[in-house]
Amino acid sequence: MLLELDDCQLVLVDYQTKLMPVIAHADEVLARALLLARAAQALGVPAWGTEQNPQRLGPNAPELRALCQQTFSKMHFSACESGLIDALRPPERPAPKPAGNARSLPRHLQKPAAAPAPERQTVLIAGCEAHVCLLQTALGLLEREFDVWVVTDACGSRRERDRDAAFDRLAHNGVELVTSEMVLFEWLQHCEHPRFRELLALIK
Repeated sequence: MLLELDDCQLVLVDYQTKLMPVIAHADEVLARALLLARAAQALGVPAWGTEQNPQRLGPNAPELRALCQQTFSKMHFSACESGLIDALRPPERPAPKPAGNARSLPRHLQKPAAAPAPERQTVLIAGCEAHVCLLQTALGLLEREFDVWVVTDACGSRRERDRDAAFDRLAHNGVELVTSEMVLFEWLQHCEHPRFRELLALIK
């Protein structure tokens, strides 16, 4: 099972200015999140951010926030309670009504209704803290029948033991665990992709 670019969305959880200084390996965790977000932007993958109680913990790192289509403020630990689900899975729009006398035209002359945009069902998620907000958001997305992939090298906790326990629990519940480079190369699929060199430069 490989990732399909056109089926993916990216969710980046709580890389906040007052939280990151206490996260183990924070610089690497944030660098990997930025790599994911820049690759998503280059390849047209929607990226969303969340911030836990930003009045207390500050906003997300500004360079990361700028790469997200929208950032959701939340008080629940799970971002699924913040409006994120409506962004990931917009409500279906009613089919447009035919204009004028379109119904009176013979069927072969009527314009077919536009097909709805395909739903992106795979959610790649990374963030902090791995054993709290990241874990609860990932499990909430599973409950809502998304395919959930956690990007482990872009996740962090204050204690590595908590982070590792979160990964064990997520894997036990059917979440795919990947690294940021796995994601990028699966999005690209081959070295002749027009953005290959650009993304390779980001990796290096």
